Amino acid sequence: MSSRSAILERLRATAGGGPLPTLNPAVMERRHWSAPERVVRLRKGMEAVHTEFLEAKPATWPDVVRTFCESEGLKNLLLGPTSEAGGALAATWAPGGTQLVAYDRPVEAFKTELFTSIEAGFTGTVGGIAETGGLLLMPGPQEPRLLSLVPPIHLALLRAATIQDSFWSAVQALGWTRSLPPNALMISGPSKTADIEQTLAYGVHGPKRLVVVLVDDLT
Repeated sequence: MSSRSAILERLRATAGGGPLPTLNPAVMERRHWSAPERVVRLRKGMEAVHTEFLEAKPATWPDVVRTFCESEGLKNLLLGPTSEAGGALAATWAPGGTQLVAYDRPVEAFKTELFTSIEAGFTGTVGGIAETGGLLLMPGPQEPRLLSLVPPIHLALLRAATIQDSFWSAVQALGWTRSLPPNALMISGPSKTADIEQTLAYGVHGPKRLVVVLVDDLT
């Protein structure tokens, strides 16, 4: 077997990730807050880096998304039609106003539209981090990475009950101690970068705006 074949065989054998090494919980679990406190801490941390929030209830969040899109004058909103969040939004979307665009094709099939015409992208999340302030996403076939990366505005649905104390708490809650996901993201705010003169610019490497649709499902 060639070196190349040997490497590929090892990669195939470990596809899907493997268990994490045993870690001392006393070291990793440093902070614990109540569910309402986790919401406050996450929001404070993310607003500090220009993340915007829309408040919603479990039954009203699609209307909140629709109202935001229309108030911003958005022509379209890209979503994953087969994802849980995307499917729920599409099921309640009335004709007229902002048009829903399904991300259901290979990127090569609508690259020009994606990079030049799409004004906002909508995704779900798998949780949030209270300690540092951030969203956890798991891009995949239903919600490809470009859905949250390319459009100038990223709308992300976050359920308050999924906010964890820390990244380690999230790793445990999501079962990542048993098997790591093939792709995961932590997003704290809109894309930003600075030049040598420390002039901050937004949207250079991703969305100019991150808008979190925060669903209060704690009661």
